Amino acid sequence: MFDNDEWLNQHREDVVDPDREIVDPHHHLWPRSHPVIVYDLEDLWRDTVDGHKVTQTIFMECGSSYRTEGPEHLKPVGESEFIAEAARKSAADPAKATIAALVAHTDLRLPLETLDEVLDAHIEAADGLFRGIRHSGPYDPAGASFRIPPRAPAGLYRDADFQRGVAHLGSRGFTYDTWNYHHQILDFRDLAAAVPDTTMILDHFGTPLGVGPYEGKREEGFEKWKDDIAAVAAQKNVFAKLGGLAMPDNGFGWHDREMPPSSDEFVAAQAKYYHHAIACFGAERCMLESNFPVDRLSISFRTLWNGLKKITADYSEYEKTALFSGTARKVYSVDPPAAGA
Repeated sequence: MFDNDEWLNQHREDVVDPDREIVDPHHHLWPRSHPVIVYDLEDLWRDTVDGHKVTQTIFMECGSSYRTEGPEHLKPVGESEFIAEAARKSAADPAKATIAALVAHTDLRLPLETLDEVLDAHIEAADGLFRGIRHSGPYDPAGASFRIPPRAPAGLYRDADFQRGVAHLGSRGFTYDTWNYHHQILDFRDLAAAVPDTTMILDHFGTPLGVGPYEGKREEGFEKWKDDIAAVAAQKNVFAKLGGLAMPDNGFGWHDREMPPSSDEFVAAQAKYYHHAIACFGAERCMLESNFPVDRLSISFRTLWNGLKKITADYSEYEKTALFSGTARKVYSVDPPAAGA
């Protein structure tokens, strides 16, 4: 699925600001044994060493390497076991990016006793890397036609059991990540207001859609999205991951072209989303993400981060440090690499 090197390598750029440290707070991994999708540590390293100074990464759950036996509610713990092993391998080569934390999955609607059993199992399996849960909420009646079909039921954020589970994460000091669609941002705002003691992370700008019934409505949708992002930013327990707009369902169409986009084209198409989100949240509540390898369908790692550096070129050094590394380390409790490592 992600073996598109030949296509991506048609466009190569010099690296912008190569000494800028990056903590990539959002990537996925799938093992070599996966029947459909493969993107393991070696593949991640192939991207992260391609010119930019990526020192640490944070794994985000993706349904990878679940246990095939045992109780159903404990099957997602297999993903934490898989990532903990990859993290140990990454730590053995300090010249490359180290997986410094992970966000796992469970069904947050579980009874609290069962939920605690799963959380404790993730903690044990993750070998010190477990930081929180992503139980995402994307729902759209047209979702069956999307490249990445949504799997959440309608109204998940309003479910009382779900809200209880998200609140329980906060009571135990864990984070809650989600991705949803642009028309669900205000529902997420309401969820955040209901659980003010839980640190919430909105992934991918709330995923502004540009396919299916949303095709050709980007500017109209952008105006509503701006208002909704400002509304959710008013919830001080919410942080924003800025990236993930190169997924096919965002509708930019780069994955279907003969040539991949340049960083300048990326900036021209998407900079306005970044500037607005940063203005609303402040750099100290925003973190730049790759969403790799999913965004790799449309743009190379080198080109993506070049674009992100160009978008933020006029921001202060304080803001750049927060956006590229500081906020991610703060939210996910990640210490910088040891000096000389």
